[in-house]
Amino acid sequence: MSVNINNLSSKELADLIVEANKRKKVLAKRKPASQVKAAVAKFLKSTGWTFDELYGKSVAAKPAAAAGGASAPATVAKARKSTKGRSLGKVAAKYQNPANAKETWTGRGKQPRWLAAETAKGRKLEEFLIK
Repeated sequence: MSVNINNLSSKELADLIVEANKRKKVLAKRKPASQVKAAVAKFLKSTGWTFDELYGKSVAAKPAAAAGGASAPATVAKARKSTKGRSLGKVAAKYQNPANAKETWTGRGKQPRWLAAETAKGRKLEEFLIK
């Protein structure tokens, strides 16, 4: 959060300073995060549990569970990674145009025009499966 203090009146600035000092006191009472992490790891080790078993790999995805809310599932779904900058393996063709064997489709993405035209005529997708 950023506050433009240049536009604040004297009273607003004094109120902001009071609130900032209150927040500073709250934060000063906390133990450092590294100490808390070490204590949690020690406790989990003594009970035979691992952090991943309790909360899954991605705790950030379930902050309510980590804060003592509803229990987290045993595993948390992984976020989909971007494919930008890396090549993906080729997928084998699944459908083929009987009129032109060079025209194929993997079944992913939008249907090619030739297949869309044929299915619009009433033909079934299964008719174009490569055997």
